[in-house]
Amino acid sequence: MINNDFNESIYNEWKEYINSENYNNQIVRPEIAESWKRCRRANVDPYGGVCNHILKGIELENLLENHEELIEVSRPFLYKLYKFFKNSGFYVVLLNSEGYILDFFGDTVMEEEASNINFMKGACWKEEYVGSTTMGIILHHKKPIQMTGAEHYCKKSHNFTCSGAPILDKAGKLIGIVNVSGPSYSVHKHTLGMVVAAVEAIQHLLTIRQKNRELQAINERMINIFHKVSEAIIIYDDNKKIEMMNPAAEEILGKDFALGKSMDEIIKGNHYAKRVLTSDSEFHDIEISLKTSNGMAECLISGVPIKDDEDGFTGMVTVIRPMDKIQKLVTKYGSHRAQMNFEDIIGESTKIKEVMNIALKASENEATVLLEGESGTGKEVFAQAIHNQSRRRKGPFVCVNCGAIPRELVGSELFGYIEGAFTGAVRGGRSGKFEQASQGTIFLDEIGDMPLEQQVSLLRVIQERKVIRIGDNKEIPVDVRVICASNKSLYNEVERGNFRQDLYYRLNVISIKIPPLREREKDIELLFRYFVNAIGRKSGYVIKTIDPHIFPHLFKYPWPGNVRELQNIVERMMSINNSDILTIENLPEEIFCNKDMNANKNKSLDHLIETKEVSIDEVRLKKKANLEEEERMLIEKKLLDFGGNITQVAHAMGVSRNTVYRKLKKYGIKI
Repeated sequence: MINNDFNESIYNEWKEYINSENYNNQIVRPEIAESWKRCRRANVDPYGGVCNHILKGIELENLLENHEELIEVSRPFLYKLYKFFKNSGFYVVLLNSEGYILDFFGDTVMEEEASNINFMKGACWKEEYVGSTTMGIILHHKKPIQMTGAEHYCKKSHNFTCSGAPILDKAGKLIGIVNVSGPSYSVHKHTLGMVVAAVEAIQHLLTIRQKNRELQAINERMINIFHKVSEAIIIYDDNKKIEMMNPAAEEILGKDFALGKSMDEIIKGNHYAKRVLTSDSEFHDIEISLKTSNGMAECLISGVPIKDDEDGFTGMVTVIRPMDKIQKLVTKYGSHRAQMNFEDIIGESTKIKEVMNIALKASENEATVLLEGESGTGKEVFAQAIHNQSRRRKGPFVCVNCGAIPRELVGSELFGYIEGAFTGAVRGGRSGKFEQASQGTIFLDEIGDMPLEQQVSLLRVIQERKVIRIGDNKEIPVDVRVICASNKSLYNEVERGNFRQDLYYRLNVISIKIPPLREREKDIELLFRYFVNAIGRKSGYVIKTIDPHIFPHLFKYPWPGNVRELQNIVERMMSINNSDILTIENLPEEIFCNKDMNANKNKSLDHLIETKEVSIDEVRLKKKANLEEEERMLIEKKLLDFGGNITQVAHAMGVSRNTVYRKLKKYGIKI
């Protein structure tokens, strides 16, 4: 309780200030004195104190509607606070950040006193309207305060004691005020503590509500992303039971088919994949087969575990990417794209036009194409042009140089492998070139250099349109067109026993023999001028004049490197030239030193290949003997590589264990 001496002292100081603006700062608190000064500057009547700034009607309705949450949250705490003061003449009041009264609870005994100063909903309790009050001071200082009697600036409020505290948001912004007002003779210092406690409870509940709104907003955004994202997402619980699927996942699996099932029921994969998927650790890009409502689907799956507060596993969020969609992205943005078209093939000679007509016909169907020609004649240009003119133009164009791959890696490069298939195999395995070319074209360059042991596997893939990765027994369908190229005569290679006859006939459906440049004399000048312009555009070096005496020398040269050699010679001439004119002096020395080479000018590739004068039967017997000897040597090498482990030898060769044992018996190999 505050004694009467204090009330009398503060009252005397109030009168002194009203009359002379003087006061004893030992009696009047600084915040009270500052408030009195603000009131005097605002010309507030110290003998007034009646609020005449009151919102009514629609304005009051809007005020209450705009503060609906603050009123709803505060009301239970206001009522509990009021219950402590019930029947003691007190009011418990809620105000907004601008000093407008939003709600209150009070005793009827104080109604007359309150009505005398218009203390009601909608009334604004700022200092400029009603003088110094706890509410007005809090609007300035945002701190709890208690005032009694004559500390109020207006005399009509001297009968009240008020205790108030600010309601702040988490950023410290004032959003409301709780005030308790009653008869000045009932003032108690604990009243302010009770008000502060109520405010803290209100603030806490408002914070929880705000957090809930934020969580709800985050949840709604996540749900929206979950349903709108193009990636297929599956969420399963700690028992691997599928709880949620987004529309993209439903499209792959079928909603009614997969929802509620265990992941073990729909996933078919190798041992590594199953081991990873049954763990509670994060994993990425594991290749699996998914059982769907429409059959099996090849996919890559990645997962991130869901953990509780104690780091316990509660489920997994997985992203599923169908292999066909990945392949389309690789084709669109990756390196497996064909750049050349028939318009890029330069030539007007009869021979090149005939070849282009055959190639155009080949682009209209799906038959296997065999391109034969010397190095540098443009076999890959024709392969790309056929692909870009075909219905597979939007698919990948995968180029494989069979002669550049080590013998022991040809199988894994073409057909892929699973994890653990051999020493050095990457985790999760890897797809082969045939899988990467699915929906498009695979170009097997230098096919004549492919090892005999891999020719069997290639023949099977071309016939069955399915691949089996090294170390696996699962067949993977591939929709791919095959175009092959060789700078050797495959027919002669068959006769020599270096190439399988059955594979040759499978590849040689549409045969295109690209003529060497020496047989396209009409195109030499055309190509020369084309390369001059093309290299000039790329380098910014423009040749304005070409000496016509250059061309007779080019016509006489046999061009062993064909079009590629011509391009290199043009680039060399332009690189060392210091003017915008190309003359005969710019020609390299070898163009003039071609006497011996001219003797072979009109010989085709087949005439240059040395053949043996033997019968067909002798050739076939020799071929069989060569094949068997290579197979025997291969088996012996694999046995040494894998320490006699038949399973690993079988995996490496792409055959069964029984086949290996049969071959061991046939060749008399002991282990």
